[in-house]
Amino acid sequence: MKKILQLIAKRIAFGAATLFIVSLILFVGVELLPGDAAQSILGRDATPENVAALRQELGLNVSPAERYINWLGGVLRGDLGQSVVTHRKISDLISTRIWNTLFLGGFAAVFAVPFALGFGILSATHRHSLFDRAINITASISISLPEYFLCYLLILVFSAKTGLFPGISNIRPDLNFGERLYRTALPAFALTLGVFGYMMRMTRAAIVNLLAQPYIQMARLKGATPGSVIVRHALPNAFAPIINVVALSLAYLVVGVVVVEVIFVYPGVGQLLVDSVARRDVPVVQACSMFFALTYVSLNLIADVLTILTNPRLLHPR
Repeated sequence: MKKILQLIAKRIAFGAATLFIVSLILFVGVELLPGDAAQSILGRDATPENVAALRQELGLNVSPAERYINWLGGVLRGDLGQSVVTHRKISDLISTRIWNTLFLGGFAAVFAVPFALGFGILSATHRHSLFDRAINITASISISLPEYFLCYLLILVFSAKTGLFPGISNIRPDLNFGERLYRTALPAFALTLGVFGYMMRMTRAAIVNLLAQPYIQMARLKGATPGSVIVRHALPNAFAPIINVVALSLAYLVVGVVVVEVIFVYPGVGQLLVDSVARRDVPVVQACSMFFALTYVSLNLIADVLTILTNPRLLHPR
């Protein structure tokens, strides 16, 4: 148990260091953007005096190192600052958007994860069958098609042609749960198609690799049923690769929503990020980017911890 706790502590420390490096790269990247934020806000006709006053108000007249320290300190305290365009607190501006993005990612995950794992296991246990070939072709198509193409194709088929779902996901806080699900269906389906093929094929590969192991052959020789071979012998040893695949897919469902949210005009963090970049609202861009980075690192950290906890060599050392 001590060894397991040490490994978990190392993973957590590595995740914290990764977030620090990401925050530094993010700040430097924003600093390297062309143009001046104060000039962009005031417009070309602004006088130098007005620009200088706004730069001082926004804290742009100090060195980049000092700005980074002040920004990082605020983030660690939970103070994300305020928007330089709307002058609203970023925490108030982003809180509803975070919930919308998590709702969209969770909606897609409810369908993507069980279907991908189930079809992956079935495909592995029926190798070279017609079902295996059909599901692999479907997965290859879903992986190959660009995300924006899938979104526009879904809008064309299910919105423009049939009118089954709205092409624009205008989510509002006053909507009930059923209406929210209905208006989120198309973007969630687009995200599901984006991760289904990858998750299914990785699950299939993990199960196929395990089914070729000697201990699986021995279980079959002892008379174990096909279902017992999968559930009792293959799956426990496939947890590590499957957990990593699921974690990466869940991270994509949250982090990779930018294109989907923009196309469907979905009011999430991705849409806010794109709008803020266009308006040079630097504090909001930094906050949205850190949310995506925190989500990605956290899900990978959870996957690492679960992989350690499900490792038989660590749980039953000799």
